[in-house]
Amino acid sequence: MVAGVPTGPVEVPDLVRAFADQIDDVVWRNELGGLTFVAGDRFLKWNPRGSGVDLEDERVRLIWARTIGHPVPEVLDLGRDDQGQVLVTRALDGEGAVSPTWVERPRDAVLAIAAGLRALHDKVPSAACPFRTPWIPADAPRPDDGAVVIHGDACAPNTIIGVDGRFVGHVDFGAIGVGDRWADLAIASLSLDWNYGEGWQDEFFAAYGIERDEDRIDYYRAAWNA
Repeated sequence: MVAGVPTGPVEVPDLVRAFADQIDDVVWRNELGGLTFVAGDRFLKWNPRGSGVDLEDERVRLIWARTIGHPVPEVLDLGRDDQGQVLVTRALDGEGAVSPTWVERPRDAVLAIAAGLRALHDKVPSAACPFRTPWIPADAPRPDDGAVVIHGDACAPNTIIGVDGRFVGHVDFGAIGVGDRWADLAIASLSLDWNYGEGWQDEFFAAYGIERDEDRIDYYRAAWNA
């Protein structure tokens, strides 16, 4: 299954309806069959039982990130039943970087994605982060310039952009941890090809302010795919 906006009818799980009488839209389906709905100024992220993802992990990471001061959605509630889990958050004031607005303005989106990752890596203190990114091997190469707090799922859709084109915040924070910034940069740059077409990676690295490290890009993309 490929992640993206669903193109056909979607059945709203009972658990989601228990937290929202009126669903405005379904805005995303992930590779695990999870669905994200919007209801007013709230987002309801539902994952099916057996997906291997526990939304409690994301809940605690979002709360931690807001405490530290990084812009992420406010957690409103978490529920579960026999079919799955739902995480309810308040919407950030912007749109995802792969909304039609930003797909039509790919350069602005690429700059905002780079700015968001730079802010995360530079401003959030790694010494204060108690989490580990699950897909990164325990024997990964040591970072050349020190460990940072990484998003862990830095694909383009997880950056939120304001109407002025500036980075507003991050979503899908269930895999943050401490590690090599290249774990984010390798995946973020790859996702640009998927969402905007090829040709934006060099501009992304320039906007972030770093030279390509092909060895680390290859390593982290292979780890991600594994």
